[in-house]
Amino acid sequence: MSGPALVVVGPPAAGKTTVGTAVAAALGVAFRDTDADVEAQAGTTVADLFVQHGEPHFRALEEQAVARALAEHGGVLALGGGAVTSAATRELLVAHGRAGGAVVWLDVDVSSAARRVGLSRDRPLLAVNPRAMLRTMLEARAPLYAEVATLTVATGGRSVDEVVADVLAAVGQEAP
Repeated sequence: MSGPALVVVGPPAAGKTTVGTAVAAALGVAFRDTDADVEAQAGTTVADLFVQHGEPHFRALEEQAVARALAEHGGVLALGGGAVTSAATRELLVAHGRAGGAVVWLDVDVSSAARRVGLSRDRPLLAVNPRAMLRTMLEARAPLYAEVATLTVATGGRSVDEVVADVLAAVGQEAP
């Protein structure tokens, strides 16, 4: 199997970056985040892309970034929370899973996600009413995460170490 050792998907505030970074360190591989890739390519933040160019423009850049990262990155790859809204991205993730790759859905409940997000200005889709937007987003995207995931790990109310240990166990590795 080529491509990432592990792909991490999930909604905002599920812990994709935090858990992904820790899992990458435990596995001794590089960590990559497609939101960071999009920001590097665009020369601006995700939040500013949303404001200046709109969500469709951002999603097009994100789709390209995910395809590129899936093709060239061998470590742990974290996708933005909405990456699964792209049918093309879901196809690539399903194919990655069918080829033996791991796609981990970090699932989080609304109250845990709302606590983690707080009043973050870096999350453009959650700027107005974070709890209501999170609930709507989690409900709408859950089937999409389920479609692409080869395994699911709950993160709500759990420590990073507990989640990392579950992810490592699921991919057949020991926690450090």
